[in-house]
Amino acid sequence: MKNAPPSTNSSRRAFVQSTAATLAATSVASAQGGGKKKTLRAAMIGSGKRGTMDARDFLCSSDVEIVAIAEMFEDRAKLATENLSSKKYFGERWEKGKDKLKVTNETTFIGFDAYKKVLEMDEVDIVLLLTPPGFRPEHLRAAMDAGKHVFMEKPAAVDSTGIRSVLESGEMAAKKGLSIVGGTQQRRMPHYIDIMQRVADGHIGDIRTLQTAWHWDNMFWHYEDRKPEWTDMEWQLRCWPYFTWLSGDHIVEQHVHNLDVMNWAMGGPPVKALGRGGRQLRTGENFGNIYDHFAVEYEYENGVRMASYSSQMLGATGLVVERIVGCDGEAVMDRSGSKITGTNAYTFEGETHDGGEKQFADLVESIHKKEPINEAKRIAEATMTGIMGRMSAYTGRAVSWNYALNGSKEDLRPASYSMEGDLPVRPVAIPGKTKLV
Repeated sequence: MKNAPPSTNSSRRAFVQSTAATLAATSVASAQGGGKKKTLRAAMIGSGKRGTMDARDFLCSSDVEIVAIAEMFEDRAKLATENLSSKKYFGERWEKGKDKLKVTNETTFIGFDAYKKVLEMDEVDIVLLLTPPGFRPEHLRAAMDAGKHVFMEKPAAVDSTGIRSVLESGEMAAKKGLSIVGGTQQRRMPHYIDIMQRVADGHIGDIRTLQTAWHWDNMFWHYEDRKPEWTDMEWQLRCWPYFTWLSGDHIVEQHVHNLDVMNWAMGGPPVKALGRGGRQLRTGENFGNIYDHFAVEYEYENGVRMASYSSQMLGATGLVVERIVGCDGEAVMDRSGSKITGTNAYTFEGETHDGGEKQFADLVESIHKKEPINEAKRIAEATMTGIMGRMSAYTGRAVSWNYALNGSKEDLRPASYSMEGDLPVRPVAIPGKTKLV
């Protein structure tokens, strides 16, 4: 092919092999025999629907308990404890997870400062960061200061200021010997690991282009009608996906999974982005200030470009996929399977899983073996990829990685956290008019 980018197989191969080695080293199957392991005690910071699902996966690990919950709303904490005590909620995994929830009224904390209370508990070894991602950088830093191991749901932050904080917390974890595991499950799905290794080994030749999509045929994303008694803050917190300061918009909160896989293939993040987007179906004030569709072209350091699409539109065709196109074939992946077409055609036919339990098993084992896992930089880069695309789409301007990460002063947090008073919703961004910050 003419004007082909230089080969990146060596760097990609080293990157994927390093990832596989890390997973192998922390695998439950590699656990050393011997005496009974210490029971590791965890606290949930946040207990919404997704967070409670994560807690269920965590409780399926061996030698763990959940002993505390920090939550903004008492009804959410109550629902989480009811679910995590229920055989129906665990289903066929009940024998793995039963009798491991040790939360009491005294260890259930409510409010903006509730996370500080669980971090003060000496018996807590691990914190599960399960709040809306707008709070993630602050909570991660506090966990590092308190010397706790961490699982943090994706994404890592919602703006450049938050990403810089997460990277600093990752450096703190490395110095303190603490584990940070991120909630991008595809990194632990067997069919993804298998295909990504084959890509790194050159089975599709040099990568020429990438394409990924998360087109969700829905638009009611954790939606609740606003109740008259809710203040601005309570409304935004309970319907957090619709507010950029809390979710980062769906290109960050949801599409981050796909973007992480693309960075995995390339051995690192892109160097620039040019995007467009808007809102056509979710136009009412009840949908906050996020978009319902994005289209972003990313460029990596070696000139390879990625077409990235994401949308949330009820009644539209759904598609969640990653495609890696090389000189000799194409790798295609989604959460149900993976394959390679072309010269080295191949279909993964082994057993696979959703990665949910595995991410916690790896975290627990890393603590038992005193071999920390630190995924802060990787999940921060995947998140920053989404933020960079959003910045470009919101403003209509091309954005470089260096500017997005190091130059931007964007900080979406409100001036203060309070349930009282007004909290105006920022205007919906308009490409060509909204300015880069």
